[in-house]
Amino acid sequence: MSDQTPKVTGVGGVFFKCKDVAKVKDWYAQHLGFPIDDYGAAFRFKKMEDPSKTGYLQWSPFKENTDYFKPSEKSFMMNYRVQHLDKLVSNLKSSGVTVLDEIQKFDYGRFVHILDLEGNKIELWEPVDEVFDEFYKDTLPSSDD
Repeated sequence: MSDQTPKVTGVGGVFFKCKDVAKVKDWYAQHLGFPIDDYGAAFRFKKMEDPSKTGYLQWSPFKENTDYFKPSEKSFMMNYRVQHLDKLVSNLKSSGVTVLDEIQKFDYGRFVHILDLEGNKIELWEPVDEVFDEFYKDTLPSSDD
C-alpha cells in the first residue's frame, strides 16, 4: 500500500539570485560539470520507493532583480517535492501557515508557494516526472553514471 500522507518527499530544486546568469551557468558547467540547459541544470535520480522510476532536481540561477522570490527578500528559494498537494495545502492553512497563491497546474506538475516562519518563500511541487523523462532522454547522463 502506498503512503497517502501529505508531505514533502525530497528536494525538488535550488533557486538563487546572481548578477550574471549566463556566466554563473557557464562557470558551473566548466568547473563542476553541470548539465546546463535554458533553465539551469536538472539532476536525475532513482526513486527509493520504486527504483525503476526516476525523479528530477532542478538547479536554477535567477537574475538578482527577479520578483519570483517575493515577498521574501532572500537571495534563494527552495523547491520541495511533495505528495498529495491538495491535502498538504489544506493542512498548512489549518495550521496558520501563509499560503501565497492558489495551486497552479502545468504538464510537469502542480505548484504552490508558502512562507516559512522566517519569511523564506518555499515552492511546493507535486511533480510529473514522466514529462522530464521524455524531455531529458537524450541530454542528461544516466542516473547509473
